[in-house]
Amino acid sequence: MNIDVTVADDVRTVDRMLNLWLPKESAKPVTIHRAMRYSIFAGGKRMRPVLCMAAARACGIRRPADALPGACAVECVHTYSLIHDDLPCMDDDDMRRGRPTSHRVFGEGIAVLAGDALLALAFEILARTKPTPRHSVADFIAELARAAGSRALVGGQVADLEGEKKKCTPADLRFIHRGKTAAMVIASLKFGAMAANATPRSLSILESFGDNLGLAFQVVDDILDVTSTSAQLGKSAGKDAAAGKMTYPALLGLEASRKEAARLTEKALSSLGPLGERALPLRALAEKLLARQT
Repeated sequence: MNIDVTVADDVRTVDRMLNLWLPKESAKPVTIHRAMRYSIFAGGKRMRPVLCMAAARACGIRRPADALPGACAVECVHTYSLIHDDLPCMDDDDMRRGRPTSHRVFGEGIAVLAGDALLALAFEILARTKPTPRHSVADFIAELARAAGSRALVGGQVADLEGEKKKCTPADLRFIHRGKTAAMVIASLKFGAMAANATPRSLSILESFGDNLGLAFQVVDDILDVTSTSAQLGKSAGKDAAAGKMTYPALLGLEASRKEAARLTEKALSSLGPLGERALPLRALAEKLLARQT
């Protein structure tokens, strides 16, 4: 399997389904649907949907299309979180994915509501999931609610905001990263696996993989904020340092942060052993994420 070809195919498929499941721009009220589509189709990497599809294949799914509701739902949640993260009351950013942020184009009120609508739409899409012998639709819904809630995504964002300009420990930083990044990575993997009727053991393996991969991804993100330009990132570079955020480069320095990202990636990869050759795409994705420059 050529991982680049597979990823490109999955991204096109996910985009096609998102286009089908999001309300059309012409649907009233027009402004909110334009804003939702503006951010969803802004050219993101679709990392979480791609991981969802790869996990489904690693668990032997017969019909990859059965994993698409989970893949699209996590992208809606991710995009909602970015819209809200960029708001003036949060990280106050003008650029995202190489274009002006939602509130810069539509105003703060519509941006807040676009994020809210995408979060609600995620659950509507996920409700389309076909149940399997081991996993009901309610299981999928509960998993997303936990991953997006106050003990995961929202909680990580809260800790991130409250930690600005304060001293922190590696444990503090891991708490933030597990909430704001790893939780939705884990959910993405579990949705793919659950659509394939995965066993509890497979879900546990993927949870361990996703936890370490999510942490590694965020460490690399912190590094790129220091080492890359705004043009390369598609968002404002140097924002973390300017805001006094807790990051690995601020805590450990760049070289130690690179080593930590490599360590976490290796730990993620080592957890995949029991899944055998079917996990090779997940391995390739983890290595690509470690080496990314944007």
